[in-house]
Amino acid sequence: MNHLLLYCRPGFEKECAAEIRELCEQQGIYGYCKLEENTGYALFISHQPDGASLAVEQLDFHDLVFTRQWIACLPILDEVDTNDRIASLIGYVTELPECNELWVEPSDTTEGREMQRFCNSFGSAFSQTLRKQGMLPRKAANRLHIFALSGSRFYIGFAPVANSAPWPMGIMRLKFPHQAPSRSTLKLEEAWHWFIPQKQWHQFISSGKRAVDLGAAPGGWTWQLVNQNMFVTAIDNGPMAESLMETGQVTHLTEDAFTYQPYKSFDWMVCDIVDKPTRVIRLMTRWLVEGWCRETVFNLKLPMKQRYPEVKGCLEYLHNELNAAGLKARVAAKHLYHDREEITVHVRVLDRN
Repeated sequence: MNHLLLYCRPGFEKECAAEIRELCEQQGIYGYCKLEENTGYALFISHQPDGASLAVEQLDFHDLVFTRQWIACLPILDEVDTNDRIASLIGYVTELPECNELWVEPSDTTEGREMQRFCNSFGSAFSQTLRKQGMLPRKAANRLHIFALSGSRFYIGFAPVANSAPWPMGIMRLKFPHQAPSRSTLKLEEAWHWFIPQKQWHQFISSGKRAVDLGAAPGGWTWQLVNQNMFVTAIDNGPMAESLMETGQVTHLTEDAFTYQPYKSFDWMVCDIVDKPTRVIRLMTRWLVEGWCRETVFNLKLPMKQRYPEVKGCLEYLHNELNAAGLKARVAAKHLYHDREEITVHVRVLDRN
């Protein structure tokens, strides 16, 4: 199987394609990409007949910044019989590894969202048929995916459950908490879900921790910290939401986030400042190297052009500086659903030499 389909945010197909091609080449998997802008997906086609299968086996899905979901799939199926889609597609399922469930998904575009009701209905009917025929054994290690471009055009393939996104379309659906001061609050909530398994939240996101929010106003990210019963120092020249100040858990310092220096280290530092990514990454790196925080989630706002090289450069700078300082750290980055022209980075310091 040599087709690898990658879901992404519409408008980021080039970044998604450049990243997967580079990572595949590092594993000796060579090929080329096909894409159309603003479609919400890209396709990597390897020269090896099993290149896509090798990619989802050898690469770590969590290393992909711009890919929401991936599936190793067959070439596109055109002109599927709309009078009996199940009969037309069921034979292709036998060409794939065993899968434990079926997801039928559209692209995350206006046209794709109009397909959602069809995907839900067709997915339910097809799943019932496959289960009756014993074709979706619950202990299988893979998930069956059908990516629907229309009612008659599909990609069909699989993704390893343990090495893929656990949500349909690779999108975590979160409800905006109306008590929060801004919608940016969802960025931090999604980041925690993505980077930290919920069974570990009691250890890493727990009551009583001390946190600092750089560029905090009006308090969207501070609200998440307070909601986890943390004590927060909010750094911003702008005003904070009164509801947050009334909690008694927030200290607001009207200072510049780029010049503020703490007198004592924090458990957490978060930052969603709108500034050049190179300037932000240097500030974040300084906080980690100086030992001012143990863990951080921050956003890097991307330029309009050369977005993938900018991301690579920032992350390489971070890794190099941490290594030079003798810091062992876990670093991960993702273009989250609630991000727009930015990526979110998570760093946890594991050891200081």
